[in-house]
Amino acid sequence: MPGPAAAGPALSWIGDERIAISAVPPARTVAGLAEQGVTHVVNCRPRAQVRWSGDLAAERAAFGPGRVAHAPMQDHGLRQRPAAWAAAACFAARVLDDQPQAGVLIHCTAGRRRSAMVAYAVLRLRGHDRTRAAALVLSYRTQAQLVPAYVRSVERWLGRRG
Repeated sequence: MPGPAAAGPALSWIGDERIAISAVPPARTVAGLAEQGVTHVVNCRPRAQVRWSGDLAAERAAFGPGRVAHAPMQDHGLRQRPAAWAAAACFAARVLDDQPQAGVLIHCTAGRRRSAMVAYAVLRLRGHDRTRAAALVLSYRTQAQLVPAYVRSVERWLGRRG
């Protein structure tokens, strides 16, 4: 099972949740993510950035298209529309529920805001309350910031689902 001991310096594993948060992994290191316990990836970078850098294509090549979800978001500090990220959060939660050996990497550019938001959403989908989900993200990914507008986006979406 992946965990803090299995992580390299770039990945922050969230306790026993099998969720890691990081900055965008350089394309040359993507294949090595599996050695750190990653089986699935959620990429939270905007379409233009992934086209320019090729990180999403490298992840799909390394893990297979069915093991990589894209949540194309800008980091603007305002409300994040669920159309951009909710399917990716559901993908990660489903993988973790259905595959006990899975480890999901969630990343954005710096591994601070968008990836923290999606990790928070996944934890909420998996039954953690607001306080516990936030505490898990912030204690294991110390550079993370849970932007209030992003958290409200998640909570509004969860309220409409439920």
